[in-house]
Amino acid sequence: MPASGLFLTPGAGSDRDHPGLLVLEERLAPLPVERMDFAYRKAGRRFPDRAPGLIEEVRAGVAAMAAERGIAAERLVLGGRSMGGRMCSMAVAEGLPAAGLVLVCYPLHPPDRPDNLRVGHFPRLEVPCLFVSGDRDRFGSPEEFAEHLPAIPGPVTTVWLPGKGHDLRNAEGAVCDAVEAWLAGL
Repeated sequence: MPASGLFLTPGAGSDRDHPGLLVLEERLAPLPVERMDFAYRKAGRRFPDRAPGLIEEVRAGVAAMAAERGIAAERLVLGGRSMGGRMCSMAVAEGLPAAGLVLVCYPLHPPDRPDNLRVGHFPRLEVPCLFVSGDRDRFGSPEEFAEHLPAIPGPVTTVWLPGKGHDLRNAEGAVCDAVEAWLAGL
């Protein structure tokens, strides 16, 4: 069943107007896309709130998008960049309905801290998941992802962008290509 919309969240140091999120919205038109800001950014704070609060914001944002656009929440694909995508994946692991997850630059661990993994919720991700990252991302290497993604019971697709780090500078088109192709196959 194809997705009826895409709900996107930014990374910790950005907002809803991150160029990568804007380009995705433009490329996927006429698919409904909602880009969300977290409250800490709206308040002008630089550091994110704790995960439970961010997850609640994702839940509220998805509910608002579904209600405003007349789309069932389970027909929406959720995701975003880095921390935002992680919060969406945690919300889905906690039971938020979704058609799938688009996780761009998923932060498998903090930079250079592979012992601090962010994978505990992976066994509860039963929806299709797309991971798009640079093969030089300090938040998780292709080898590290290969070790941990098998814990996800839902179908997993990975796209590695050669020579790119966590910022995916000048790779917006490749990210859009990956997301567009993956959505077409849902």
